[in-house]
Amino acid sequence: HRRDPCSSMATSQGASLINKAATAKQAVLFDFDGTLAPNLDLPDMRRQVIALTETFDVPADVYADRYIVEIIDAATAWLHEREPAASAKYHENAHQLIVDIEINAAANTDPFPGIGEKLEQLKTQGLQLGVVTRNCRAAVLQVFPDLLDYVHAMFARDDTTHLKPDPRHLRDCLVALGCESSKSVMVGDGALDMHAGRALDMYCVGVLTGSGDAQALSDAGAHEVIDHCLDLTL
Repeated sequence: HRRDPCSSMATSQGASLINKAATAKQAVLFDFDGTLAPNLDLPDMRRQVIALTETFDVPADVYADRYIVEIIDAATAWLHEREPAASAKYHENAHQLIVDIEINAAANTDPFPGIGEKLEQLKTQGLQLGVVTRNCRAAVLQVFPDLLDYVHAMFARDDTTHLKPDPRHLRDCLVALGCESSKSVMVGDGALDMHAGRALDMYCVGVLTGSGDAQALSDAGAHEVIDHCLDLTL
């Protein structure tokens, strides 16, 4: 079933559903963590990255209120202006840290039950499927080794120079699929998924299996919010 994020949105959500029904969809892009598989402990990863960053004496105002990879980028740039050798060392160590965290977590994580079957069902509807994730490719494929048998493209952190919420992350995947953004759907558990999808005029579906609640997803631009990817109907 679907949950209306708030009663005041009933009219606009109804219009969105009518629009979705009237427009034949070409592609569905999925986030990975929290959408197709359980979430990583991102708050703990962020704490570990900040702890490493502090050992390089980078001021907190350089990286405050940034996502994890963006913390690394900002701190690397700050260090580069002052000590290029330290910048290179920090960049290498920080990226290795997040890869190690992802790989270790992946060893004890499986896709949500039924996800493979759901993806196969969507493929039989003639939809192009893609995964757009800020995770590294190796960790995703450790969690879901045969993912590429179910989807037509994956753009992980290794595969793009622009990470969501930058919409170019999603656009790169849509270009690879040969699909138009206005005729495609973005499915994810976080606000950044909704922001990126909205920027490309995609139909955005929030799922409640990860970090975002219904209100937060709606506030971020979700056209509709569902309990689980298994509830997705197109």
